[in-house]
Amino acid sequence: MTRVTLGTATPGGGFPVYGQAVTETIHEIDPTLEIEPRNTKGSTENVPLLEKGEVDIALVQGEVAIESIGTLPILTAMYATAGMFVVRADSRYRTIDDLRGQPIAFGARGSGLVILARYVLDGLGLDQQRDFQAVYLDRAGDGPVMVQDGRVAALWGGGLGWPGFMTVAKSPGGARFIVPDADGIKRIQAKHPFLKTLTVPAGAYPGIEAPLTSVGSWSFVMTRPTLPEDVAYRLAHALHRGEAALAKRLPQAAETTARNTIDAAPRADAIHPGVRRYLREVGLGR
Repeated sequence: MTRVTLGTATPGGGFPVYGQAVTETIHEIDPTLEIEPRNTKGSTENVPLLEKGEVDIALVQGEVAIESIGTLPILTAMYATAGMFVVRADSRYRTIDDLRGQPIAFGARGSGLVILARYVLDGLGLDQQRDFQAVYLDRAGDGPVMVQDGRVAALWGGGLGWPGFMTVAKSPGGARFIVPDADGIKRIQAKHPFLKTLTVPAGAYPGIEAPLTSVGSWSFVMTRPTLPEDVAYRLAHALHRGEAALAKRLPQAAETTARNTIDAAPRADAIHPGVRRYLREVGLGR
């Protein structure tokens, strides 16, 4: 039995849910791999934990991952995260500009989503601290309730199937989602070109009646630098064979594929050597 520790994030966010789905899928495909999920403060804690070898693999949100490429190898792409604000449907807020000066829950302190918000707002000439009453959460799960009871005007988050968005969207009053406009997206990408244009399909959450276009990036499962090649190979094998099962457990995990790992990695050598060996053997890697 090989034990692998997996760093996730605070309860109530998307990472622990994703981590549980990955844990169950890998164990189902390869019972000799025991994945042990561990709640952390999120991406910004996961990176130093990996660097120090205190966890074997961890979930890292896109902007934090980009900053870590070269020191931490990629095990697999997770999913693309399009950043958005959610507000109550009965609120007066319809644009990012409307939210200026308001209390905004930007997420858990250690979450990569906070960093994504920083880049997005910076591209628009805005600042989390200066232009908003920024609220940082101890637990990701606290945010939706604060929107519902009016303590904050909006909650920032991202991706498909994100628990915080789902909770607000399914509340009795419903929800509205706010993204940058087309001109705003151009300005953001001019300053931060690593942010990709991403589309959230109609129906992704209750209240989204037409596709929404925003910016974001791919999140990754990354490994400690010293993770043995054979362990990475076995994990890649289990994840590849378990792609359909993982997608069935968690819809947004349908993007966790070997093909997407190759496409989303900024360069081939950013992927763990054990994973690259597996991908070559199945005819996907070079």
